[in-house]
Parts: sequence; C-alpha cells; structure tokens
Amino acid sequence: MCEEPLSHRPLLLPQDLRGRLYDGFIRAQEKDFRIRVILPADLQLQNARLECSWQLKKVLHGYVHVVKQRLQQSQNLGSFMMELKTILDAALKSTNSIEASPAPQYYSSLVKDIETLGWDKLLFVDNEFSTIKLKMEDSSGRDHVVVVRLGAGYPYKAPDCCVDLPVAFSISWTPQTNIQDIYNQVLSTLESLKGFWDTLDEIDTKTWVLEPEKPTRSATMRRIAIGNNVSITIDLDPRHPNMLPECYFLGADHVVQPLKDKLNSNVHLWDPDVGLLQNLKDILEIDFPSKSDLKKSVSFGSCHLYSWFNFSPSL
Repeated sequence: MCEEPLSHRPLLLPQDLRGRLYDGFIRAQEKDFRIRVILPADLQLQNARLECSWQLKKVLHGYVHVVKQRLQQSQNLGSFMMELKTILDAALKSTNSIEASPAPQYYSSLVKDIETLGWDKLLFVDNEFSTIKLKMEDSSGRDHVVVVRLGAGYPYKAPDCCVDLPVAFSISWTPQTNIQDIYNQVLSTLESLKGFWDTLDEIDTKTWVLEPEKPTRSATMRRIAIGNNVSITIDLDPRHPNMLPECYFLGADHVVQPLKDKLNSNVHLWDPDVGLLQNLKDILEIDFPSKSDLKKSVSFGSCHLYSWFNFSPSL
C-alpha cells in the first residue's frame, strides 16, 4: 500500500503540553484550509470539537453528518484527518463541477446573441456551445476567422478570443457586451491593419517571396528574391507599414555590398506616401523579379560566401 505523500497530509501541530489542542492546515484540490481540533479532558477523539475557517465550513456544508460519523469511527487523530481530507476532496470536486456548469440562461443568451449577429457568420460551434468560430470579411475582401471560447460565466465573464493578427488583441468587456460587440471590435482591428495587409499582398503578388512559403495573417516578415543567389528580408511594423522596415540582405559579398551602399546613400529618399515596394525599388535602384523571371532551379542562399547586412531605421 502506497503512503500518502507528506505534502498531501494534513499538517496539525500540538498547541499545549497535554495534547488536547491541535492547530494547522488541511490541503485538498490544491487549496489550503485552516482547521483546529480540540480534544476533551479524557482525550477521546469521538467527543472532539472542530473549529475551521468560514471557507472550509462553506465547502463542508452538507457533509457534516459524514464528518461526525468518521470522527466516531476513526482510531486516532491522524486517521481522522486523512478521512476528512477524502471528504473535502469529494466536496470540492462537486462544488467545482456545479460552478463549471453553465446557468440555464447561458444557452438562451448565447443563441439570442448569435441570432442578432446572424447565423450566416457562424462557422462552427461545438456540442457544449462553449467554443464558437465566427467568419468575417474585411473591406478588402480578406477572410478571417475568430475563435471565441466562452466560460460558464458568460456573459458576466469575458470570453477568450483568438484571431490571427500581427498585433496584440483583447476585447473590451462588460456584462452587457455580447457576440455582436466582439465581432465589431475584431472588425475594427482588422480595418486598422488594412494598410499592412495591402502592402504585404502587393509584395506577395508582384515579387518572388522565398519565405515564408505560406504566410499567415500575423506574419510581418518576407524574404524576397532580388536576383540569382541574393535576397532581401524585410520586417514590417504593422501599425506603420509604409515606414522604412528592418532590412536584411543575404548573398555573396560582391552582390550585397552595392545594395548596402545604395540603401545607405538613398535612405533619405524614403517617402511614406509611396508604397513600400515602390520605395524599395527607388532606393535600391532595382526591379524585383517575379518567380517566372528567374530559373526555378536556382537555389537562393547556396553560395559559399554570404554577407548579412541588417539595416534598422533610427527612431
């Protein structure tokens, strides 16, 4: 028979020389509760008195008769405390299960919210109605998916929202907030990133993007082919997509060095009112080839000598 780990045993310490008063803690379900045991003059456990915190009293409400029974049947204080821990574990699990169950109005409230939003915007809902996926389209026609994880406390407690964005996102929530409000807040954030995605869409369409092969909406980086065995990696600021991004060159020294020089000498020509791709063309004095312009057999980054150059715009 395995012994109970010491960390799981109730911790009681004698408070007097006669061994009548014990004070300490009992732990269950990762929670600690204060408890005191007072034995009678004859030290008979069956007639002991228990004192505990209001939190423990609340959890054990409804289990008093079981505790009294265990007190009568236990051989000693140690065995009783282990019995009490078992009772407390069961009581806490039952309490947690009740708290985790949604109130009846949870479902009616959620269905009403979805009806207000429109069932056509609902992409997925699980059997428990605890996770829903909403589909939305921004003003440029891009499709987006929002995953909303609802707790039993909805709508009084804010749900968790997950959406593929290059910036941090959190919803503003009050008990009066609903699914429609979540949808509107996400849509507002999507529109604020329109310029960022427009810029990347232009790059993806008009150049040969080497990395990432399948960019997500949260990706801020692109590695673009410039010519045989040379490429540039740019990392955009989502909030300021037309500003000069961080630039990294990869290629042989004799090819990269002229590009470094042009970037340094022409950086003052950068115009935020002009698109990022056009600015790069003007400053580097190049045209970005498309994938069809370059032989597919060329392996970028395969030369023996590389030159990494990082250009970060000064703030």
